[in-house]
Parts: sequence; structure tokens; C-alpha cells
Amino acid sequence: MQDQTADIEWRDGRVPVSTRFDDPYFSLENGMDETAHVFLAGNDLPARFVDGFHVAELGFGTGLNFCVALRAFRAAACGGRLMFTSFEAYPMAMDDIRAALGAFDGLPDDLARAAAFPTHLEGSDFDLRVVVGDAREALPAWEGQADAWFLDGFSPAKNPELWSPELMAQVAAHTATGGTAATYTAAGFVRRGLQDAGFEVARVQGYGRKRHMTRAVLR
Repeated sequence: MQDQTADIEWRDGRVPVSTRFDDPYFSLENGMDETAHVFLAGNDLPARFVDGFHVAELGFGTGLNFCVALRAFRAAACGGRLMFTSFEAYPMAMDDIRAALGAFDGLPDDLARAAAFPTHLEGSDFDLRVVVGDAREALPAWEGQADAWFLDGFSPAKNPELWSPELMAQVAAHTATGGTAATYTAAGFVRRGLQDAGFEVARVQGYGRKRHMTRAVLR
């Protein structure tokens, strides 16, 4: 698939919304708190952080999840480097990324200072790689394994290709034993896809207006 850039509009002047998928990039209530609840707590982080811990993500978006994870990694003071690999079909312009991240206080500025979209960005304590393209093609070719997955595509009802059973099987194939996955959605077909791929799946309390979310562990 030919790479395409994100088409966005701004809601309330601060929340980017994908016009392609008619879905916001993060919670209208508080995107940073949502990331902490869904993706950090959902993967038992920061307690599991160690040197070389590898987070993988479907849907880089604004990079908010990476920034929140990096902040938590630094606060955990476990030393070493955080590895972070994300798959993104429609990369956002850097000016839009900076504008989106600028709505939150206390985030590390490593991403916002990048000169161009970060297909590879390194710091003293992190290694960020964003694979641009269709995850259905890119993930099977990826040689890495994740300790934790942030499954953060747009709504399954609007972006079903990023939640297919085939892609969930690839997520499992690229997860270390005992690794985890978390997502804001509790859609039945997503949970079944993860379960069929080998994860133990639990529906737990969601963030904000979402009653439930999904946590999964690969045994």
C-alpha cells in the first residue's frame, strides 16, 4: 500500500480527529490519563519495566502513548533503554503532532523536538521506530518481539482491518512468552481474536465513558 498522510480536523481546538475514520486520536476527556489507564495499567506498567523492555503498538497517531510510556519509564528509574516500535499507516505531520502533544503538561519533549516524522528516533534511554505502512503487511515481516502491546487503532467499527483475527494472530506471534496486550475496546470479535491467537483475555473497567476495556496475557 502506498504511504498516505493523516487527514485531520481539530475538535475544540485541541483534539485531533481523523476525517478518514471519523474518530478522535485520543479521549475527549483527557488523552494522557486514558493512556495511563488503558495502556500502562492495562499492561501492568511501570512495574514490569526493565532495561530493554519492548513496547509495540498498532497506531502511532500523535505519539502520545510513546511519550506517556517514556515518562513512566524514566520515573521508574530502572535504567537502560525503552524499546518502542509502532505501526502507522497514515503518519501525522510533525506540526500537528507538536500541536496535539502541546495540550498536555509534563510530557517529555523528545518527540516534539524531532525534525521530521520519527521513523527512527533515539535518545540515551529510548529507541523509537515507527514502521509506516499497512500493519497487515508490515507486522508479519517484523523480526521483533514485544513484551507489551498497545492496540490503539481507531474504533473497530470504523477501522476493522486493524482488529482482524489474522492481525491478532500476528500480534501473538510477535509477543514474548508472558507478554501482554491492552486496548480500550471490549468488542467481542477483538476479544475472540486475541483468545483464538493464544492470549488469556479479560474484560476490565474502561476509562471515562467506556465501561470496559480488554487486557490479555500470552501464556
